[in-house]
Amino acid sequence: MDVEKVFHMTGGIGSTSYAKNSSLQKKGSDRVKHIIIETVKELYQASTPESLGIADLGCSCGPNTLSTIRDIFEAIQNTSQEIHRPASELRFYLNDLPTNDFNSIFRALPDFLRSLWHDTERGSSPSIFMGAYPGSFYGRLFPNNSLHFVHSSYSLHWLSRVPPELYDEEGKSINKGCISICESSPEEAARAYYKQFGEDFWKFLRSRSEEVVVGGRMVLIFLGRRGAEHVDRGNSFFWEILSRSFAVLVSKGEVEEEKVDSYEVPFYAPSREEIEDGVGREGSFEVERLFTCISDEAAEEAADEGGMSRGKRVAMAVRAIQESIISDHFGDSILESLFHTYATLLDQQIALHPIRPLTFVTVLRKL
Repeated sequence: MDVEKVFHMTGGIGSTSYAKNSSLQKKGSDRVKHIIIETVKELYQASTPESLGIADLGCSCGPNTLSTIRDIFEAIQNTSQEIHRPASELRFYLNDLPTNDFNSIFRALPDFLRSLWHDTERGSSPSIFMGAYPGSFYGRLFPNNSLHFVHSSYSLHWLSRVPPELYDEEGKSINKGCISICESSPEEAARAYYKQFGEDFWKFLRSRSEEVVVGGRMVLIFLGRRGAEHVDRGNSFFWEILSRSFAVLVSKGEVEEEKVDSYEVPFYAPSREEIEDGVGREGSFEVERLFTCISDEAAEEAADEGGMSRGKRVAMAVRAIQESIISDHFGDSILESLFHTYATLLDQQIALHPIRPLTFVTVLRKL
């Protein structure tokens, strides 16, 4: 699988689109948006550049990106008024892989910009310039010293490729029965995933080191794990349940077992220590803050409306993320059966014991 050519969130505004099924990511971002706002304010007060370069890496195609842009816009506007300085112009660079549905973002821009200017004095508000920058953020994207602030939400746990060490000389997976790191995975599988994450994270940091100005900040939000153990009842458990869902389809004769055995998800949930070690080894940034957030499933359940079960909501969210690469590997005929089974198994597990995914929020400063 060529991740750069195949992987993208489901576009459009249909019932299975990412735009309609990214509320879980939005809730996660909302829990930590005060960190983004605080970091932007601190950065702006310290430098007050005439033109502020801001990149959203892994912007995808739903409303979440525009929500973050609004938060940053308001933070800059309020700060400029507090320090009695003219508002800087804002250059927003929206990045994702080339197959991302950028068109849906730009179709939404006219109404979004009108809402920003509503009841606002134009002379005291930042000017906004926006553009799309398709490509992998595991390489260079922007000119040298062009960025002051980088935001990436729920993207860096996705790898640039499936780790090649997961396959033997005959091209068969050494991780049979699992689509990620699971209870039965050999130690070699976990090492392969960690190696790929380390290489990708280094490339990400090294590329940004050329693009971010000295003193610039990055706020990186991504899924992680609690400690050295790769398998827990957090993010890894969602992949464990998806593996079981594939097994159900195999038992029904809806998909070949060999086809499932050759499928691996390009996903890695790092630990806090692995993040800090990766930043230290690359050397261009320092960790200013590193927060851990664990979802409050009970509160989320109470806040949700519409009568959809927790398992169904998670299944729809995972489908919006995984549909492109599952369809590429298996075809799209299994999607309905697979995610119906996935939702059912998730609801059964949630009824037994909560699943508590962990999120890291990392604030980095360019040295």
